[in-house]
Amino acid sequence: MQRPTPADHHPYFQRYVGRVPEGDILELLREGLESSRALLRHVDEERSEHRYAPGKWTVKELWGHVVDSERIFGVRCLAIIRGETYAYPPFDEDAYVKTARFERRSLADLFAEFEHLRRSHLHLFASMDDEEGARLGWSFGAPIRARSVPWILAGHEIHHRAVLVERYGLV
Repeated sequence: MQRPTPADHHPYFQRYVGRVPEGDILELLREGLESSRALLRHVDEERSEHRYAPGKWTVKELWGHVVDSERIFGVRCLAIIRGETYAYPPFDEDAYVKTARFERRSLADLFAEFEHLRRSHLHLFASMDDEEGARLGWSFGAPIRARSVPWILAGHEIHHRAVLVERYGLV
């Protein structure tokens, strides 16, 4: 699958696409799943409630945000591939986290949900041909090509893994 250009999505998403190394995006998404599993595997329930500063998300809330983003962008990609022209509004990640009540769930459960979504998206992305990948939809008030979504998701995951290491002290 062709790497998207900055013109293929809203400029905001370049911060994620730019983090993704060169390579087969499907393999990079698989590797990301395993890297996240390794990082989160030994986080106990107490540690999953840690905030690195007052008012910041807990580890669980951060990972819940990753899950929500995986789901939302997967649906948007499917819609674009299928020819949907509806302009999806941005979602307020803080409002989503605030109402999600991730504290009721275990980190292991959140990761299991992420894994199911990622594996499902790997099938979707693998089936996307060049014509479908070039299809345009609208998201965040700007055009977005379907082929951008796998790269955005990979970079978003890389970004949040780095936050977990740098700010939350996970290793």
